[in-house]
Amino acid sequence: MEEPGGNGDFRGNVLGLYSILALGRGSRKSPSFRRFHSGRTPLRDSRSGINRLQWLRSQRVVFCLILIALWAYVGFHVQSRWAHGDHRKSDFVGYKSEVGSVKPQEETAKSLGSEAVSSMVKEKAQGEGKKVSDPTERLAKSSPRKRGRRMLRRVKPKPSVEESADSEFEDVVIPTKNNSFGLMVGPFGETENRIVGLSPQKRKGKCDREGEFAGIVWTRSFVLVFHELSMTGAPLSMMELATEILSCGGNVKVVALSKKGGLMWELARRGIEMIEDKADLSFKAAMKADLVIAGSAVSSSWIEQYLRRNPAGSSQLVWWIMENRQEYFNRSKHMLSKVKTLIFLSDTQSKQWLSWCEDGRIELKAQPMLVPLSVNDDLAFLAGIPCSLNTPVFTVKKMMEKRDLLRSEVRKKMGLSDNDMLVMSLSSINPAKGQLLLFEAARLVAERNVSQRYPIMLENEFSVVSLQNKTSIKNEKQAGALHSNISQPNKQIKNVQQLNSKKRNKKEYRVTNILSSNSQTKAAKQDLPKTRSLLSESSGSEEESLKVLVGSVGSKSNKAPYVKAMLRFLSQNSKISKLVLWTRATTHVASLYAAADVYVINAQGLGETFGRVTIEAMAFGLPVLGTDAGGTREIVKDKVTGLLHPVGHEGSKALAQSIRYFINNPSVRKKMGMHGRQRVQEAYLKQHTYGKLAKVIAKCLKVRQ
Repeated sequence: MEEPGGNGDFRGNVLGLYSILALGRGSRKSPSFRRFHSGRTPLRDSRSGINRLQWLRSQRVVFCLILIALWAYVGFHVQSRWAHGDHRKSDFVGYKSEVGSVKPQEETAKSLGSEAVSSMVKEKAQGEGKKVSDPTERLAKSSPRKRGRRMLRRVKPKPSVEESADSEFEDVVIPTKNNSFGLMVGPFGETENRIVGLSPQKRKGKCDREGEFAGIVWTRSFVLVFHELSMTGAPLSMMELATEILSCGGNVKVVALSKKGGLMWELARRGIEMIEDKADLSFKAAMKADLVIAGSAVSSSWIEQYLRRNPAGSSQLVWWIMENRQEYFNRSKHMLSKVKTLIFLSDTQSKQWLSWCEDGRIELKAQPMLVPLSVNDDLAFLAGIPCSLNTPVFTVKKMMEKRDLLRSEVRKKMGLSDNDMLVMSLSSINPAKGQLLLFEAARLVAERNVSQRYPIMLENEFSVVSLQNKTSIKNEKQAGALHSNISQPNKQIKNVQQLNSKKRNKKEYRVTNILSSNSQTKAAKQDLPKTRSLLSESSGSEEESLKVLVGSVGSKSNKAPYVKAMLRFLSQNSKISKLVLWTRATTHVASLYAAADVYVINAQGLGETFGRVTIEAMAFGLPVLGTDAGGTREIVKDKVTGLLHPVGHEGSKALAQSIRYFINNPSVRKKMGMHGRQRVQEAYLKQHTYGKLAKVIAKCLKVRQ
């Protein structure tokens, strides 16, 4: 007998276990097979995956092109964000909060002050028809810690209010009612936007991508130095330069040496980044920039400190000087030889500064460049001049119609009739601008104490100019003397007959001398029948009355003693006070130009450096009465686009004669305005200025054009 658990039983158990395992392993439907082999891929799925892999291997070129296209798109997107300033939060690595954008409400309101904020609250409430108490009374009741923040949270200023926030003298000095000081009018921003049909945010000029300026500033960084933020020529020009750089894909930051003025809000609205500190932080930003452009002679103090910190920065520093008085030269002469390039606005200014440098033995690094100012696209668009803002909906013809409608609406709000000739002067109110002399000229016109000598002077000058290539006149009695190189007697007889006919028809030629220029003498002689009809129209119609509009009230460049002298003059002359209108400092000047008939630039001393307002007025078809000095002499062609007069008190009498002449000859006035508008289209549009500025930047950056 065998004991249990012997070899026989063991063999039987092993064979049984082997059969079970073999049966389970060989059956695909068994639970164990399904449990251990559930992750196996079916045959057809594996084949489809292999086919896809083989297709990718066969289409390697297409796959590479797709990857390249995606890489290029991502790179372009990142570069665009960099160029348009989306990297500002991490611009300066290693410094903590060096540069910050303009705070939209709190920081700006703090700089403006409590008086400006209270005026904003009042004007906003009046516009909404609400009754509001004085904000200062509410602040007195609140705790001293929370009253500032509480007021700043409630106030949300409007663009129309921001322009009048910083006023050196408010309506207390110049009342809004017509009394012994005149009438306060404007600004007419809401009327302008309603008639045009486009808000200022949508009236931004477009960059000319094919121009030289766009190709140079693309992806480059610039730092612009403002000496102040007032609504005057230099800060406005620098702000438009910053806007153009941004629109062309560049990066720009602004350093303001004085933040007082109405442009703080406009810079924030346009998305222009303001560097908070004008010292250390601005110097670090300038070191990282490709080019630094200082926009005034007053910037000499900042330039001196910057070059002391970074002597190598002189090679990337451009100084755009926009003043033409010796006090500014004395202030900046020690830094003129340390910058890369100087830029001037006019040839007269350049010659004057070079003569001062020669007297002071100052050697410049390079020959100065001339870059005159221009009319921006917004004003050109509203004036009806072709620009980048024109569309099939807003054509040039349509904008001319809107300009005429804007003129009638604004003149109606000013209380003017069709028989009023509005003479306008927009600039900071100080002795250099000569507003008081303009009042003296207006008094002579109102008192009819003006002789008709000035048109006769024009006639004599015209007779000399019209025959300068054929004859030389010794005096008025011997007007038949001919030039020595003319020997034919028939021509002599014809010239003498022409001069005699001029003496007999003085009234006719008074119009032809104005309408004709040096190169248009023959055309003026052929238009004698038309001039006769113009004379008959002017003599038969009712004489126009004079109105004078003066701005800009509230500008930081105004001189309070000079303003008080003007108000004293108005209070002592009741006749002239009824003719005077005042307007605030504003960026909505298109409505004022559209309402005016004549523009006066009465700069004294060395004259206006350039006269940005002069070309703006000419763009709207206004003849210009300017002083025969400075940049005005280069812009205004005497007897073609306007009339020039001397500086000083002697010039006020000649200015009065010119005003009286324009009152008596409205057709001549319109003809001169047409010539001035054409001159702006030929030389003073945006493409002209930035084309010249592109050459300056390319020269400083050593860019091959």
